[in-house]
Amino acid sequence: MPCRYPYVTGTSMLGITYKDGVLLASDTLGAYGSTKRYKSFERIRKVNDVCVLGASGELSDFQYIMRLLEELSDDDFCMDDGHHLKPAEVHSYLCRVLYNRRNKFDPLWNSLVVGGFYAGQPFLGTVGMIGTNYTDVHLATGFGNHLARPLMREKHRPDMSEEEATELMRECLKVCYYRDKNSINKFQMAKVSAEGVTISEPFALETDWKYKLFENPAANAAGAW
Repeated sequence: MPCRYPYVTGTSMLGITYKDGVLLASDTLGAYGSTKRYKSFERIRKVNDVCVLGASGELSDFQYIMRLLEELSDDDFCMDDGHHLKPAEVHSYLCRVLYNRRNKFDPLWNSLVVGGFYAGQPFLGTVGMIGTNYTDVHLATGFGNHLARPLMREKHRPDMSEEEATELMRECLKVCYYRDKNSINKFQMAKVSAEGVTISEPFALETDWKYKLFENPAANAAGAW
């Protein structure tokens, strides 16, 4: 029977391009409803040496998608002809997979972000659970589309350095953590560049909760009226 709704989910996935590559980032939480059930689930995975995949939504569906991509990577390895899936090809394949499942009324409950670097050009694309898709120089899924994307629109530049892109990504992650109750302060960041794929160990961001609206939200809400 088709899954009617997701059970264990991940929240926002963020992606930005910069002059020499692509960055993807997310927290490591798998939430069971509003329960922070799994706190070390990696939602960014390496596809091959030029591409990574990140996902929001149902985590078991994401694991299924990764198995499909691993089968394609195994086929590339067995062919031994020096060719492998390029980022745009991974994105196109996932568009077809998710749209096919949507047409069967058995969707995969994910919003995906594909990041890659090939032939000197960064690639960043997203695919929704019903097959909607597009590419852009910065992307976000879930609440990140409302919380982080405005910061990206304001501060992103195509010629950003890696250091500038990393700083912008950390700022976006911090905003998402402050405002999204299904987020935790434990993040991973992936970099795809000419040197290959690097996925960081989990890290925490320095936070500051000494804002008036955070200290006593009830009193501030009453004062607003």
